[in-house]
Parts: sequence; C-alpha cells; structure tokens
Amino acid sequence: MRFHSGSLIAAAATVTFLSGCATTGALRRAKEEQAAALATQQQALTAERAERTASDSALRQELGVVRGDVQQLRTDLQQMKTDFGAKIASLEDGLHFAMPVNFAFNDATVRSADTPVLARFAHVVQQYYPQSKVTIEGFADPAGSSRYNLNLSQRRAKSVRDYLVAQGLTTDQLSTVGYGESRLVTPRAWGDQPGAEMNRRVVFVIETASQKSVALAQPETTP
Repeated sequence: MRFHSGSLIAAAATVTFLSGCATTGALRRAKEEQAAALATQQQALTAERAERTASDSALRQELGVVRGDVQQLRTDLQQMKTDFGAKIASLEDGLHFAMPVNFAFNDATVRSADTPVLARFAHVVQQYYPQSKVTIEGFADPAGSSRYNLNLSQRRAKSVRDYLVAQGLTTDQLSTVGYGESRLVTPRAWGDQPGAEMNRRVVFVIETASQKSVALAQPETTP
C-alpha cells in the first residue's frame, strides 16, 4: 500500500493537534484542580479565623474585657489568684474581685500589707478596662450601730479609692459605696474575734460599658 506524502503530513498534523489538545486539557484540569484546592484551603482558613474570632469574643464576654490581649488578661488574673488569693468571678453586673484588702478594727486606713494587691489591681484596670466603671464596695463588722458602720464602710471604700487614684486611675472611673455590716463573711464576728477581719473589707466590681451595676444602689439601713 502506498501513501501520498500529503496524507502523511495531514496524519502527522492530526496527531500533533490531538496531542496538543490533550496537553491543553491536562493543563486546564490541573489549573482547575489547583484552583479548587486553593478554594478549599481558603475556606478552611476562613473557618479557622471565624472560630478563633468566636473564641476570643466568648473569652472577652467571659472576662468583660474592653481592650488588650485576652489571653494575657487571663494570665494576669490567674496570677492575682496565685499571688494574692484573689477570688474573681464574672457575674451579671460585671467582674467581681474579692481580694484580701482588709482593715483594722474601727479603722479606715489602707494597710501597707494591702498596697501590693491594690497596685496590681490598678494595673489590670489601666491595661484592660480603661473605659469601664469600677465600683469599690466597703464593709464593716457588726460592732457599733448600723449607721456608724455604714459610714465606716464608706470611709474604707473612699480610702481605697484615693490609693487607686494615686496609682493612676481617675476619680471619674471610680465610684464608692458602703454596705456597713450587711453581707458579713463571718456572722456576728467583730473586734479580735476569729474571722472578724474578713468582715472589715473592700471588694471591687468592674462594670462593662453596656451594664449598670446594682452596687451603685445604696442599701437599706436601720438606725
């Protein structure tokens, strides 16, 4: 059988064309697969970013944080618990700090032993809660009249406020309230009795911008 040279050239051209089509198709499929892989990767990154954002948001809500690194805040709060025995809880009206800031009997002077924890608390407020209201709640043991103890607890709260102002906080950010002999930690304990010092204390509430603390309301008292 004989083939014409023209036929051979045409056949070769056809093979070359088909080969070119196959190569083009493979490249197109490779590009499509690459694009699909990139899209999948981007979706995974987007989902991871959304999950991280949701986690940070949940942590911010849990801690009531206004600004700053929430993980570092968690570390700082844990350090306060370790170093000073602080009890910190997130409640409806804000973040509650119960720390060993206590007073001598019938006295409203901040003790030198309590200045380190107050300095640390001031740092936390400055670093993470610069726009939040901080309420300082004062208490007294049950010795004396209810009215006297109410005034004494208010003086204790104001004494702590003055110390925090000296540490860099502002009077606009700090408010005080006295609860007198209400909410005793150790019922009926006063003076030198065991547990009485726990009744002579101040605690703190850091409010979030969207919340109003019930601590701002004056308690009912009896003469």
